[in-house]
Parts: sequence; C-alpha cells; structure tokens
Amino acid sequence: MIRTSGETGLKRFTQWLEHRWVNPAYVGWILLGLALFFFAAATNTLAGWLYVISGVMLALLLIAAVLPPRNLQGLVVTRSPINPVTAGAPLDIELRVRNPQRQGKGLFQIIDPMPSRLGAVAVHAVGALPSGQSYTWRYAVPTARRGVYRWPTVDLRTAAPLGLFWCRRTLSAPATAVVYPQVLPLKRCPLLDTIGQRQGQHWRYSPLAKADTQGVTRSLRPYRWGDPTRLIHWRTSARYGELRVRELESITTSREVLIALNTTARWSEESFEHAVVAAASLYTYALKQGFAAALWVPQADTLQDSARVMHALAEVNPDLGPARSVKPGSFQQREATWNENPGQNRTLSLPQAATIWLTAAGAQPVSLAAGSRQLVWGNGDRAANSANMPITLQMDANLPLEPQLQANLA
Repeated sequence: MIRTSGETGLKRFTQWLEHRWVNPAYVGWILLGLALFFFAAATNTLAGWLYVISGVMLALLLIAAVLPPRNLQGLVVTRSPINPVTAGAPLDIELRVRNPQRQGKGLFQIIDPMPSRLGAVAVHAVGALPSGQSYTWRYAVPTARRGVYRWPTVDLRTAAPLGLFWCRRTLSAPATAVVYPQVLPLKRCPLLDTIGQRQGQHWRYSPLAKADTQGVTRSLRPYRWGDPTRLIHWRTSARYGELRVRELESITTSREVLIALNTTARWSEESFEHAVVAAASLYTYALKQGFAAALWVPQADTLQDSARVMHALAEVNPDLGPARSVKPGSFQQREATWNENPGQNRTLSLPQAATIWLTAAGAQPVSLAAGSRQLVWGNGDRAANSANMPITLQMDANLPLEPQLQANLA
C-alpha cells in the first residue's frame, strides 16, 4: 500500500495534535461537524433551538477536550532494570505507574515503544488507578536475535471520560535490553583442544595464582573474626603484639587462548551472526576447559570478564572503518592496533597469543602466533597467514554450526 504525501502529512498533524494537545477521535470529528452544521443552519434561519443544539454540542466538545490531559497529569512512570538474557529466552519487562495526585485516574493506556527489531509496540490498558496507589505492568518479550536494544520513553494515552478526543503524553523511562548470542552446548571441540604451541611433548602453560584455603603463603594480615586458628602465624603475631593470619594461594596452570573476531571483513549478515555465536560458544567452552580465555574485537579492548565479553558480543556489528588501539590487558600487556602506511592497505596486528581467528573470506591477512587456528566463512580465497600457515577451517553458514565446531581437524 502506497501512502501519498497528503496522507503522511495528515498523520503527522494528528500525531502532533495528540502529543501537544488533543486529537479528535472519529466520533469527535462527527460531533464537531454536526455542531458546525447546526450553527450554520441557525445563522441562516435564526432559529433559537438550533443555536441551543449547536451550543450544547460545542460545550460537550470543549469538556471532552479538557478532561483527557487532566486525566494523565501528574502520573509518574518508572521502569525496573531489564536482566540480560540469551537469544531465544524472553525478556521480562516491568513498568510501574504511580498516581501521586489527590484525584484518582483511570481508563488510560500504557504504550511501550520498543525497537521494531525487538518486537511490536506493547500496549496495556489500565482501568482505574486510585490516589496514592501504583500499578505494575509486567510482560515478556520473546527474543530471536542478539543485540543491545535501547529506547528512552513510555507513552500514556487516554480518551477518558467521553471518548471524543485522544491525548498522549510521553514520559522518560529509559530502557536497555541486552540479548546475548546463543551459546552452543559443545561437548568437544578439537579446534580448541589442540590449540597452542608445543614444547617437546608438553603444552606451554602459564601459571595462575588464586586465593585458596590451602597452598603457599601469599601474605600476612590482621586476624578477623571467623578466621580459622590454624592459619594464625604465631611467630609474627608475637613480634607485632597482635594476631596475624596467613593468606594462602594455590598455583594452577592454564593455557592462554584469544578468541578474535574480525569485524572489519566484508561479512554477509547470516555469516556474521554465525561467527558471533561461534565466538560465544568457543569462549564459554574454553572457560570450562580451564583456559585463560579472552575476546578481542577491533572496536574494543581485550576482554576477559565473562559479562563484558557477552555484552560485547551482543553489541558487536561489522565495521569497515579503522579500529581503535586496544589498551594493555592481562595478556602480558600486549596490544593490537591498526598499522597504517601511506599508499598501502592497512593491516591488523593481534596480541601474540594462541588465537582462534574468526573472519570472512577475502579479508586482509593477519599475523597470528604459532599454534593459532582460523575459521573462515564464505567462498573465495581464505585469509591464511603465509608465515605461520595456521590450521584453517572453512565454515558454511547454511549448515548447523555445532557439528562444524565439534568436527575433527583434517
């Protein structure tokens, strides 16, 4: 259906009336037309009863236009924080409307104008809201795709009590809904299990220290209520004249792995979504296997915290522009930056750690550490590293992703 410029202009005008003052409903337009008709007839015939009918109609219209804004005046809307969910799980949204006025309110709609990619506009009717009371509206929004969705307002709309004029008021109620990408339940992943550089017959490990109730002494601190007496260091306690307790730590070993998503490549929409799901699944699997895992994307810092990683994967999108420098992280403060040379193609340098590089076919080659792996989506020349020649898997966005990630390496 094609809309003319006249229809669009009329719709904008009626929306402006509804937001700024009031917009006549269909019955209101009819009643206004009849009032003008009777007034014109009374002017021509000088019949008093026609003036009375016209005046009564106009007075009714005036009352019907004044009451809807007063019905919405003073209402306060607050929104509860929206908990992040994984794609496929519903978002739980809660809105609370409070009436601090002395008069009761009623017969109005709550309209939550969420982004179209998240779902249709949610509308809920409230029958009555007494003075000093609050009304809570909870509803669930199904999610099918990852993303970070934001919308700043909520609308209240009413035509009460006569239904002749609609009035809408926009109130501030900022919302941020985070939908994480789907995480595949990988039972095995040879691509990740064999990553890294071998030294002889053993993998290269990096020691990790963490607080524990057993192990070697890390430091001494003053005694706190509830500390076990077996941890008291009596010799130091005698020296300082107060009880001192040993803090212990245990040394564990773990391999480092960097999940790197090349957002600067030329992606198709379906392939990029596959790559994001693969990154989230590989990161989660790596943590379960005891890796010191991190995520790297050109637009953000090197991320290791799970919440920040999942938030970044929910928000990431393909970007063909230059990337920012990555600030030093816990991977021995190694950086990844764009290297620009006049008259040459720009290249991307990654932290020198064992990397799983997720990219699209035809992307610029990158320098990867020894023992790294590549996942390439699309047809064409694969972005292989000529120096190290990492193992490269060709991914197909039309096939299920989980079996491809669990497949044995050739």
